[in-house]
Amino acid sequence: MSFPSSRPRVTVDRLLFGALVAVMLLAAFAGHNAPAVEKAGAGVPPLTAPPGTEPVPPVVVLPAGAAELTATVAPASVLQTPAAAKKWLPSGKGMWIYEPAKTEGGNVGAIVAKAKATGLTHLWVRMGSAWDGFNVAPFLDKLLPAAHAADIKVIGWDFPKLDPMDPDIARATAMIRYTTPSGDRVDAFSPDIESPAEGTRLTPENARRYGARLREAAGADYPLIVTVPRPAKERPNHPYADIVAGYDAIAPMVYWLDRQPDTDVAGALQYLAKFGKPVYPVGQAYDGSPEGGRKGVPPPEELFRFMRFAQNNGAAGVSFWSWQAANQPAWDAVRVALEFRPPEPAPAVLTALATVPAQEFSP
Repeated sequence: MSFPSSRPRVTVDRLLFGALVAVMLLAAFAGHNAPAVEKAGAGVPPLTAPPGTEPVPPVVVLPAGAAELTATVAPASVLQTPAAAKKWLPSGKGMWIYEPAKTEGGNVGAIVAKAKATGLTHLWVRMGSAWDGFNVAPFLDKLLPAAHAADIKVIGWDFPKLDPMDPDIARATAMIRYTTPSGDRVDAFSPDIESPAEGTRLTPENARRYGARLREAAGADYPLIVTVPRPAKERPNHPYADIVAGYDAIAPMVYWLDRQPDTDVAGALQYLAKFGKPVYPVGQAYDGSPEGGRKGVPPPEELFRFMRFAQNNGAAGVSFWSWQAANQPAWDAVRVALEFRPPEPAPAVLTALATVPAQEFSP
């Protein structure tokens, strides 16, 4: 049963009159220089409730004497929230720093200048290990602000043992959260998960548990890249699936030694593609003869082939081990390579390598 309303009946005339008054008042306040009104729905900011309160449906106020109406839920296009910021991951070319004292003598100004002149976009800096702890804070205090001022990112890396695990996680957490007096922090973190031959107590369970605990400590939005040995027939049971779980990207160490860079990097990328993560191969820029490789730092043509086949097989970027071991021809090759160029034009090339067509080095 319906009951008569105590409110006066709204007539068409009263509605029209109210609407006319509203239009006249709006015109009086807007002035002649008011901006043009956009189409309905354009530029509408997302509707969000204040912290700690429940959303309240908007109320539409009608002309005097009309009943109040509660608006229906706004369209999804109006309620959508801004897209989340994309997590940073490296691109372009990088170089690994192992011992700061042997890297341009520890001179941060020289490090940043050489990195910029070579076209590097990021540096991988050793922060410590399970054996010697976190021991480069003074170096980071100088390097991070200088690198960031030059638009160069820094990825900190660590060598965990995986057992006992608590010290590994505590050390990694301290590294990720370390803040220089200038307010700078490393832009991403990478544990170097080696094989048992290097002293890592690697099991599928340890690898997966470490990755899960590291992600919990770092937070969902922090970039984590896991460094791993190159997939090879010599490691048929290496637990890659357990190792890479929980990380944003993978950095395989592709040191070709007495093999060839093109087949090694292509094989690594093709194998790791099944995990659906960006892959950043680490190339050889050091003398591999103590490990059974050819004597000396790989020549420029091998570095060119490494970069070319990395790019052609889907690598998201490349880097090289290591700053202190690379000779001048290796630095020149990294600088002039057409692959993985930074957005800005590279500096003028001053060596004869600039005139060598890259395709001459293809197998």
